Amino acid sequence: MTTADDTAARWLRRYHPAEADAVRLVCFPHAGGSASFYHPVSARFAPGAEVVSLQYPGRQDRRKEPCVPDLGTLADLITEQLLPLDERPTVFFGHSMGAALAFETAWRLEQKGAGPRTVIASGRRGPSTTRAERVHTRDDDGIVAEMKRLNGTAAGVLGDEEILRMALPALRGDYRAIETYTCPPDRRLACGLTVLTGEDDPLTTVEEAERWRDHATGPFRLRVFTGGHFFLTQHLDAVNTEIAQALHPDRAAPAA
Repeated sequence: MTTADDTAARWLRRYHPAEADAVRLVCFPHAGGSASFYHPVSARFAPGAEVVSLQYPGRQDRRKEPCVPDLGTLADLITEQLLPLDERPTVFFGHSMGAALAFETAWRLEQKGAGPRTVIASGRRGPSTTRAERVHTRDDDGIVAEMKRLNGTAAGVLGDEEILRMALPALRGDYRAIETYTCPPDRRLACGLTVLTGEDDPLTTVEEAERWRDHATGPFRLRVFTGGHFFLTQHLDAVNTEIAQALHPDRAAPAA
């Protein structure tokens, strides 16, 4: 394996084989999340889609690598890994921090003529909509409290001190990246943009989710679900249907 191949393997995880002419789905994890969060998505859509899940530095098998605490820099690094991939219809899906990262990566790729067909942004307010958030400056207990508030981490992980201690550096680095992120108000995507949000998300109001429209010049759609920040775990079938329609817009939506 060449050095370039080895680097790509660290960043891009494929859990299931895909057909040669399959469309591509690139999945961007949330803050503190890892590529394996999307293993069920890969199982759901393979082999009709090549599902590529990103593994950021600082977690799981990359935990010895330093986190990238700047979202723009992280988007630059991901863009470098996606650019060499063969051309095929591509959809980006990102949740929370992953939504902003999918947007920034898509914008960079569009500048190079290699953007995705659609971006699905889940659980995140419009890119240029800001709040004064400082979770990354809290002590460890403060970060754990935020994780519990959002219900984004399994109770078993929160109760296992060793696993939690391993996860905290990635969480802190990711929170710093997303909480210090700023987006120019005139930065827009030409591809389709679908936004999914939970009506009771403490991090994103429906009005803030609507602000994604300011960053779209192509088709835009907003869908509101019941639930909080991790509404997608409650509405897995419906979210999978949204992904399926983006991957195959010319087909009837398959049964979830």
